Amino acid sequence: MRLPNQFLIYVSDAASAAAFYGELFDAKPEVLSPRYMTFDLGGGVVLALWSGKSRDLDPTTPRNFEVGILVDGGSSEIRAIHDEWVAKGVEVVEEPNEDVFGLTFVISDLDGNRLRVAPADH
Repeated sequence: MRLPNQFLIYVSDAASAAAFYGELFDAKPEVLSPRYMTFDLGGGVVLALWSGKSRDLDPTTPRNFEVGILVDGGSSEIRAIHDEWVAKGVEVVEEPNEDVFGLTFVISDLDGNRLRVAPADH
């Protein structure tokens, strides 16, 4: 079976987005080019940032996806991540709240793409 191994996010400025994600995840990009940067997520999975399609970005267009960050450690770990990212100045678009899968919250990157932190499913 072939499984997805690259998650590509359209951004208006790859360098700025790489700095944002690098700070958020405490990681350095693996591939650096003027319009395309990647982060190795392990296990052959890559998060790619691409400004090659930035002309298609329209801030008024709703985003129809989220990048999920599933964490172990329960509610206390999720609250700690929230507090850490708020201290870094990220935009929180959904404050921590209980949902069917547990405590979760959502932030926005520089282009309005959403990242959801939630408990890992075990």
